[in-house]
Amino acid sequence: MTILIDQPELGVEAGVNKLDNADNELVLDGGFVVPQTNSFGQTFRDYHVESERQQGVENFYRTNHINQTSDFVKRMRTEYGKLNKMEMGIWECCELLNDVIDESDPDLDEPQIEHLLQTAEAIRKDYPNEDWMHLTGLIHDLGKVLLHPGFGELPQWAVVGDTFPVGCAFDKSIVHHKYFEENPDYHNSDYNTKYGVYLEGCGLNNVMMSWGHDDYMYLVAKGNNTTLPPAALFIIRYHSFYALHKSGAYRHLMNEEDTENLKWLQIFNKYDLYSKSKVRIDIEKVKPYYLSLIEKYFPAKLRW
Repeated sequence: MTILIDQPELGVEAGVNKLDNADNELVLDGGFVVPQTNSFGQTFRDYHVESERQQGVENFYRTNHINQTSDFVKRMRTEYGKLNKMEMGIWECCELLNDVIDESDPDLDEPQIEHLLQTAEAIRKDYPNEDWMHLTGLIHDLGKVLLHPGFGELPQWAVVGDTFPVGCAFDKSIVHHKYFEENPDYHNSDYNTKYGVYLEGCGLNNVMMSWGHDDYMYLVAKGNNTTLPPAALFIIRYHSFYALHKSGAYRHLMNEEDTENLKWLQIFNKYDLYSKSKVRIDIEKVKPYYLSLIEKYFPAKLRW
């Protein structure tokens, strides 16, 4: 059985107060300056350092891995795919995230709006002509609005964290893989093989991912007829799919279009991950630019 799923230039300098920490920075492609350690003084995405925050992250993933089953994902996609929770614009949604902290992220304890603008402005500096990528940076995490009371107050484990396919074997590269042993699908012979319910090269659009803000924002963008290019939708839907774009797992399910879009996702990922810092963005200074992009690629009001 195969599951089918519908599916004058301002740079960073204009809106960012740069920190004078050149001794602790390195330069990646495109001139993007990246800190060697996160705001906690640790290596990025280090899930094994002993600390109170790290223990909370591990507890998060235990709950996530136990509960993200195929049946659960189907229920969530059916419920939230209706897009009947609220009507609002993109910037309104950005503002709703002011008080949201992602409990799964070992690198960040700043409000989400800070991360969105840090990502967008870093991309904007290195890729000034790719305005769709700037906007993608701004909106890629807006699905975390699922944590807002108006959306049913889903628990963190059903909204944030690394994503992975359901309906086939859980790859060992997934963070805290050991907790999948308590997931019912782990012992289901229909789901626990390399291909599971899928076919080789079927395309990621035909693969059901664990439920969270990535897939939800993808559904919102598609359901509101965005004019963003396919690469942007791919980034939104798979930016937390680290087993693929960091470890190379699940490539046997990809098709040619996925391979091309993955190139853009891997460019985007370094900005998503490494722009997390205590550097603050002057929101009012950059807001007009992003409002112009929102008007270009989205309707004024969206169904959520």
